[in-house]
Amino acid sequence: MKKRLLVAALVAALAATAAAFGGNSPDRTRSTAGPAGADQALLTCGRTRSIGFAAPITGPAASLGQQMLRWGQFYVTRYNRTHRKKLRLIQGDTQLPDTAQAIQVAERFASNSQILAVVGPAGSQEVQVSTAPLRAGGLANISGTATLPSLTLDRTRKGYFFRTVPNDEVQGRRVVNYIHNNLHAQRVVVVDAQNSYSVGLADIVQRRLRAAGLQSVRRESVSEANTTDFSSLVARIPGDTQVVYTPWQLAPKAQLFGQQLRAQGRNATMFGSDGLYDPDNFKIPGSYVSAFPVAFNNRIVVLYKRGPGKGKTELFGLPSYVAVDVVARSLDKACANGSASRAEVRRLISQTNIPKQQSLLGFRVKFVQRVKFPLGPGDMATPADYLLYRINNQGVYVRLR
Repeated sequence: MKKRLLVAALVAALAATAAAFGGNSPDRTRSTAGPAGADQALLTCGRTRSIGFAAPITGPAASLGQQMLRWGQFYVTRYNRTHRKKLRLIQGDTQLPDTAQAIQVAERFASNSQILAVVGPAGSQEVQVSTAPLRAGGLANISGTATLPSLTLDRTRKGYFFRTVPNDEVQGRRVVNYIHNNLHAQRVVVVDAQNSYSVGLADIVQRRLRAAGLQSVRRESVSEANTTDFSSLVARIPGDTQVVYTPWQLAPKAQLFGQQLRAQGRNATMFGSDGLYDPDNFKIPGSYVSAFPVAFNNRIVVLYKRGPGKGKTELFGLPSYVAVDVVARSLDKACANGSASRAEVRRLISQTNIPKQQSLLGFRVKFVQRVKFPLGPGDMATPADYLLYRINNQGVYVRLR
């Protein structure tokens, strides 16, 4: 009797499991069986394919996030004009530098079965906190702005995270070479903004400056997001300092710091990182800024300047256009037979190979598969160097050759 009851219970359990997964013919397009189910579930591609787009659309870094969004939308507009199957961006406002919103966006994207891949988030710290929910949902994410080396070098995101910008080991080398060989500075103060992007890049530049044998490399730290008066920071900077390096993400805060630096009689040259490439909000005369590579002669760059970017200098968001391009090409391949899974899209993204002639960055977009310092899985195999700009007396960014 007990044996019969046990068999009946097992049969009932198996029947319930079969019902949950659709019996002998599971409907894989509707599977919600946890991370593994989300990863392998087949989605009918249909007429419109959805891409998650995570960026600081509002908040303190909105001037950069809006650029990223405009470039992303520019790609979608161009794509939809020439393709029968359409693309759409599902926006997620991360409100950098606060990471709480980035987590919520990642969770929302992971649970949206229509999304096959994500572009963004913008900040390295946002990528860090988004990793768990995006990976649990099987979603690849490709950032056009996150540059922290450990995002690829620690291999924890291998096969899930990709970026279309060179990492900060490349940026740090470029900055230090210019400070040492062109500005001939011997006394430098490095000021981090107390977030992982800023601290990581500050560490790289500080280490390289000291290795170059400079007379003095001093380190300071400030909460960029929460500070409204930088006078105490300025007071800690020695009067004979020649360069103040600020790897920050909020251009208006860097502008305020620069103004207070000058007001207290400090004549040190400010040098900002890619996060401060914002000609509308950071324009201290005589300052320098590093920025992402750009193929200035590419006709799409020219068309953007005539269209969405008319009257603006909006190159910070350009690598996000390339990120959408990578995802779109992968979706075209994955959806060739009418359906695709997130796992399949991830695999195709990792195999991306966009020729130099088609890239807005001026170099081939192809991703590294294993660690080869300073590059890791998800970095581009042959990244171009960072560009440098000097801000003239009229506040205009002049590109250095």
